[in-house]
Amino acid sequence: MKKAMLACSLVLMTGWLFAQDQTIKSLQTESNRAVKKDPNDTIPRNWKVGGLFSLTFGQTSLSNWAAGGDELSINFNSILSLYGYYKKGRHTWDNTLDLGLGYVKTTSLGMRKSNDKIDLYSKYGYELAPKWYLSGLVNFRSQFTAGYNYPNDTTVEKISNFMAPGYLLLSAGIDFRPTDYFTIFVSPLTSRWTFVTDNDLSAKGAYGVDTGKHVRNEIGAFMTINYMHEIMKNVVYKSRLDLFSNYQHNPQNVDVYFTNLLALKVNKWLQASVALDIIYDDDVRVFGPNHDSPRTQLRESVGVGLAVKF
Repeated sequence: MKKAMLACSLVLMTGWLFAQDQTIKSLQTESNRAVKKDPNDTIPRNWKVGGLFSLTFGQTSLSNWAAGGDELSINFNSILSLYGYYKKGRHTWDNTLDLGLGYVKTTSLGMRKSNDKIDLYSKYGYELAPKWYLSGLVNFRSQFTAGYNYPNDTTVEKISNFMAPGYLLLSAGIDFRPTDYFTIFVSPLTSRWTFVTDNDLSAKGAYGVDTGKHVRNEIGAFMTINYMHEIMKNVVYKSRLDLFSNYQHNPQNVDVYFTNLLALKVNKWLQASVALDIIYDDDVRVFGPNHDSPRTQLRESVGVGLAVKF
C-alpha cells in the first residue's frame, strides 16, 4: 500500500514539474515575441514642433601686444528659434518665434549691443485647391532693450527701445505651398501698425510716427516668402523675405525685411551658425550726416558654440 501511494506521489510530482516547465517555456516564448501595434490604434501626428537654441561666446585679452588692440574683448550671442506647424485635412497653421540677444564688451568702448530681436509669426490657411490656400497672417516684431547710436567716443544717442519701434501686421491673402518647406504668401490688403511707446523717441517723430504720437497705421500690399529645410545632412537653412508697400505714402519705396540663418551641426552639443539680416524701411530715418536719411541695414554674425536642437 505504501509502495502504491509512493508511486502515485512520484507520478503526480513528475506531472506537476512537467506542467511548470511547459508554463515557463510558454511565458519565455511570449516575452520574446515582437509586439506589433494595431495600425487602427495609431493617432495621426497633426503637429510638428521643435526648435533650436544656440549660445556663442568669444573672448580676447592682450598684454604688451605690439600690434595693438583692446586689452580685453568679450562677446556673446544667443539665438532661440521655435516652430509649431499644424496640418489636418484642409487646414494648416504655421507658427514661429525667433528671439536673439547679443552683446560686445571691450576695454575702450565698454558694453554695446550686437543683436536684439523679437519676431513672432503665425499663419492659418484653408486649402482651396492642391497647393493653394486662403490664408490669414499675423506678425509682431520688436526688441528687448534700448539701442544706442555712438556718433563719437563721448556721445551716446538713444535710437530705439522695446516697442519703439514695434510692428504689428495683419494680412489676408493667398498662400502657395508647393512643398512642406517652401511657401509664398501674397496679400493685396494688409494693415500694419508701427508703435513708438518711448516718449523721447515719440517726441522726435521717430520711425514715421507723427511727433508726439505713439501709433501709426498703414494700409498696403504684402508678400512673404518662407523657406526652412535640411539642405544636406546636419545643415539646416531657414529664410524669410517680407515685402510691404504702403498704398497711401510712397508705394514705390518697398519696405524689406530679409532674415537668414544657416546652422551646421558639428556634434550633439556643438554647432556653427551664420546669420544675415537685411532691412530697408523708408521711415527709419536715423542715418546719414544729419541722422535724417534711410539706409539699408545689415547685420551679419558667424559663431561656433553650444547648441541644443529639440
